[in-house]
Amino acid sequence: MLRLHVDPVSPDPAVLQQAVALIRTRGVVAYPTDTLYGLAADCTNAVAVERIFVIKGREPQTAIPLIAADLSQVEAQVGHLSPRARRLAGAFWPGPLTLIIDAHRCVVPAVHGGRGRVAVRIPNHAVARALARLAGVPLTATSANPSGQPAPATADEVASALGNCLEAIVDAGPTPGGAPSTIVEVAGDDLRLVRAGVVPWERVLEFR
Repeated sequence: MLRLHVDPVSPDPAVLQQAVALIRTRGVVAYPTDTLYGLAADCTNAVAVERIFVIKGREPQTAIPLIAADLSQVEAQVGHLSPRARRLAGAFWPGPLTLIIDAHRCVVPAVHGGRGRVAVRIPNHAVARALARLAGVPLTATSANPSGQPAPATADEVASALGNCLEAIVDAGPTPGGAPSTIVEVAGDDLRLVRAGVVPWERVLEFR
């Protein structure tokens, strides 16, 4: 397994391109976000997405969240943002708020369990955003641990849990750890808290 060391604030694109090359060939790469370490695979490639389920021992009907480089990547390749979703994105992105929206057809159905709705956010971490930008596609963002086990905040924890299953770990030092991103479903004018997390629900409601 390849271990790639990068600066968390100004990652070297040449180093990240090594990880991107693996992602483009259906590889799975661990990487840091503004909450925990996640597993990156190309969300438009069914084989790559299936590997995520195998590596984690995850139930096939369980949806996988995504991260994107910026708002234009979300709109072009993940799904359309309604006015309400766009208002929340403007308030909390980049950051630990995940929005569930209608999925674009290019997203592999296994990502959303065939439900047609997908969870996405733009993380407040330069490495995560750069990976998605260089890959040219949104990336999976499920935590880098076997299902049911503690989510890792460091590259060493990832290596201990999944090292033999991954093509690479992008090591940018420890992540904040703690709570995961807050997940909110946006459907028309309605908001629903799916998972409590870093962003308090009361803060979300201020922008409804």
